[in-house]
Order: sequence, then structure tokens, then C-alpha cells
Amino acid sequence: MGILDGLMGNASEADLQAVEKDLENIVTENERVEKAFKIIRDLIVFTNKRLILIDKQGMTGKKVEYHSVPYRNVTHYSVETAGTFDMDAELKIFISSTSHPISKQFRKDKSIYDVQKALATYVNQ
Repeated sequence: MGILDGLMGNASEADLQAVEKDLENIVTENERVEKAFKIIRDLIVFTNKRLILIDKQGMTGKKVEYHSVPYRNVTHYSVETAGTFDMDAELKIFISSTSHPISKQFRKDKSIYDVQKALATYVNQ
């Protein structure tokens, strides 16, 4: 998947070295980035300790929100696939002690399954 997929909202695997460099002030000393997916400008990052959801905001993307979720706090998650007329797929991640899930939109492609598989792998460790 390339730049066109990112612009269309499809998730693509991100370069781990670039993500590690971008997160050097966020990750802890004993933490390492193991998998990352890019959706337009946003990232879904799986480390050996937690899930980090990165939301770049504004026109320039200089304002960034880092949402950190320890894997043990993920209670469940769901994938809603795109239909014939509905072009968007959605991943919902439910966190303990919150009433609303974290929701990420994907385009009609198979990348949502790659993200879900990574989430299943890390949450079930």
C-alpha cells in the first residue's frame, strides 16, 4: 500500500524506524515499537507494553494527541465491515471504565483485518 492508499483512508503498515524516531519522547526506556499502521496522517502503534493512538490535528498536523492504552485495559473490540453501499469499515476499541469506544474509520479494503489481527495478538498475550 502506498501514498494513494493513505490518502483514501486505507491503513498501511508504517516504517517502524520512522515511528520509533517520532515517538522517542513518548515510549519508555524498556518499551519498543513492534507494529504500526498509518491512516492518512494518524497512526495506530503497537508496542510491547501498550497501544498508542496518534491523532495529528489541524492543517499542518503540528498539534498531536497521543492516546495511550495499556493492553490490559482493552475489554473488547469490534470490526464493522463495509457493505455494498456503505464504503466505510469501522474498528471500535472498548476501554475499561469508559462508556464510549475509541472508533477508527477505514475505507472498504482488507487493511482493517490486519489492524484487528494485531490488536487480537497484543490484547490476548
